[in-house]
Amino acid sequence: MDANELRGKTPDELRTELVNLKKEAFNLRFQAATSQLENTARVRQVRRAVARVNTILNQKAAEAAAE
Repeated sequence: MDANELRGKTPDELRTELVNLKKEAFNLRFQAATSQLENTARVRQVRRAVARVNTILNQKAAEAAAE
């Protein structure tokens, strides 16, 4: 997901997206541990998406605190 798309979402939507991404990351780690992971690049994509969502959430929180 693109950072511009994330900036258009509300903080609640971002938190929901974060929960879904963390669940996916957990499932991917579980698959990797049991040697069932087919797309190893997906782990990196999900990890970076989590960081991207956290960054946008922190930016929105800083903007709200500044007002």
